[in-house]
Amino acid sequence: NKIEAKKLAKKAKVPNIPWTEGPVEDDAEAVRWAAEAGYPVMIKAAGGGGGRGIRLVHNEANLRHNLPAARAEAQAAFKDPSIYLEKAIENGRHVEVQIVGDLSGNVLHFYERDCSLQRRHQKLVEESPSPGISDRTREELCKSAVRLARAANYFSAGTVEFLVDHKERYYLLEMNTRIQVEHPVTEMVTNKDLMQWQIRVAAGESLPFKQRD
Repeated sequence: NKIEAKKLAKKAKVPNIPWTEGPVEDDAEAVRWAAEAGYPVMIKAAGGGGGRGIRLVHNEANLRHNLPAARAEAQAAFKDPSIYLEKAIENGRHVEVQIVGDLSGNVLHFYERDCSLQRRHQKLVEESPSPGISDRTREELCKSAVRLARAANYFSAGTVEFLVDHKERYYLLEMNTRIQVEHPVTEMVTNKDLMQWQIRVAAGESLPFKQRD
């Protein structure tokens, strides 16, 4: 649930995109928030994923028109009509951090992948390292991903996704609590078998290497 993930991120001091701080129950509430935040804004499904349940709106009329459709789409796709709003980060980079955690509480990052080249919110190209961020931002992103996973007591492979704006300010998008199809990009860069460690961690093994490795 993306709403619960955002609340956890706030506790873990991981930056969130400005949002409604919870689900939007009625249209008047949504219109009020959007006017204060400033357009454009995103309508998002609380249970969303895979680029589904997302709508970009540029004005109040557009917002009012899309709210009922967004709730219906969320219910049909995720069996949950809950939606929220967040400020749109236009022309941002989509950068995701690969992590693996074990049952002993160890969480390591395996650096990042850049997946900014997309069509209809679906990733087309993944590359690592990201060509569009500085080493300092890369380090902060990776540390934030680890901090969030630890706050959730997460173990297994997972991916923490961020949006990075033109000033290299970064914000949490979501966490994918699973291995992703793009994991071989990270395996090629780090020479670590993520599939193998997902299975070993599930069997109770601890990660035998440290972050510096």
